[in-house]
Amino acid sequence: MDLERIHDYCWRIPKHGNMRVDGIIYASKRMLEDIMKDESLQQVINVACLPGIVKASLAMPDIHWGYGFPIGGVAAFDIEEGIISPGGVGYDINCGVRLLRTSIDAVDLFSRKREIVNNLFRDIPSGVGAHHKDFKLARDDLDNVLQQGAHWAIKHGFGDESDLNHIEAGGCIPGADPSAVSNRAKERGKDQLGTLGSGNHFVEIQIVEEIYDENAANVMGLFRGQLTVTVHTGSRGLGHQVCDDNIDIMLKAAQKYHIDLPDKQLCCAPINSSEGKSYFAAMAAAANFAFANRQMITHWVRQTLEHVLHMGPKELGIAPVYDICHNIAKFEEHVVGNSTKRLCVHRKGATRAFPPNHPEVPAIYRKIGQPVLIPGDMGRYSFVLVGTERAMEETFGSTCHGAGRVLSRHAAKRACVGRDIEKELEEKGIIVRGASRGTVVEEVPEAYKDVAEVVDSVHNAGISKKVAKLRPLGVIKG
Repeated sequence: MDLERIHDYCWRIPKHGNMRVDGIIYASKRMLEDIMKDESLQQVINVACLPGIVKASLAMPDIHWGYGFPIGGVAAFDIEEGIISPGGVGYDINCGVRLLRTSIDAVDLFSRKREIVNNLFRDIPSGVGAHHKDFKLARDDLDNVLQQGAHWAIKHGFGDESDLNHIEAGGCIPGADPSAVSNRAKERGKDQLGTLGSGNHFVEIQIVEEIYDENAANVMGLFRGQLTVTVHTGSRGLGHQVCDDNIDIMLKAAQKYHIDLPDKQLCCAPINSSEGKSYFAAMAAAANFAFANRQMITHWVRQTLEHVLHMGPKELGIAPVYDICHNIAKFEEHVVGNSTKRLCVHRKGATRAFPPNHPEVPAIYRKIGQPVLIPGDMGRYSFVLVGTERAMEETFGSTCHGAGRVLSRHAAKRACVGRDIEKELEEKGIIVRGASRGTVVEEVPEAYKDVAEVVDSVHNAGISKKVAKLRPLGVIKG
């Protein structure tokens, strides 16, 4: 594959064949060598062939092979001529990350890490089919969750109204329609609200180890040595089923509208078609479920820490820094050429990175830009960044979302035969609890790229800017 160097952290696949636009990859040269080992760059090319795509088919440095779109892919489509694709969002709709800050020094709690992790593991349901023993969602309430997102959770006592000011889109995607969500999807989701799920989802207690931008950190309420908590989960079985249901519909729609697909996994429909509108309405509903899910987990994190540490809410000072989506399609305004256009932006394994003064950045962060939360693997570190004007100009205000896998789950298991991963991590000062040993093994640190390399690539490319580094102290895994 012939790649053109734009600069040390950006590369071009020139438009050729049926490509309507170039492919653009953000990565260091060293990372690019690893990226080229799978089929993800071919997926970048395939996405570039879709109708109505604007400017470029984009890939972030955490890119790896996915369903249809690569994970780490970004593409924007013209409203009139473009498409919407479940493969451009993914199965875990609005899988996302929420960072919680506290008012306390983490070093004071080192001796109590195990107690904190064990209590979080007890209080936050995790694993396949998990449900909360003290909470049951009435079926009639599920439609309200799908319409209202985090607002529903707060109305029912799971958090504070001020939390909404620190969530992307205010914790609710407009345009959601519960009637577009199948009964099967609702059945899968009705007992899963407030649960972590399985796979790479986690709740992690951390220490702020390094500050790169004092001003931005101060605005976010972050300081060196601080205890923070990160929540990473999504829309659970409901979102998975929404994707599954609509892939069948979109395969037929692609034929109906004579869309030439380079890969059937890119099945799609025109944005303004009945199929396209129905998918967006169902996807938005699943995204709202995910917002409510993270809000409720936040409530249980607060309760657990207050109980274990014998602190009141004011003394503990736990509050969200931000909550960001990973797998989503959203209608946004972007400059294309000399005019502003409304586009449907697909981010799959990628996040928003909106710049300072953007109207969709919460008022409290408007001077510094939108917080960007990049979790790493459970053995190393995570990062906090902010969005930039360059991201708005080049990537539709987008950046990376995490470390990105380098080993499949099966390969990770093979690499861990005879090893005690929990003990290895404990020797590094990290306490881990998992719903099963299999989950912990699948999530072994070497299964992922070094997130520091990923973050340095987007930082040096100028599409987001480093603010802080967080080191794990304890993790509960799904």
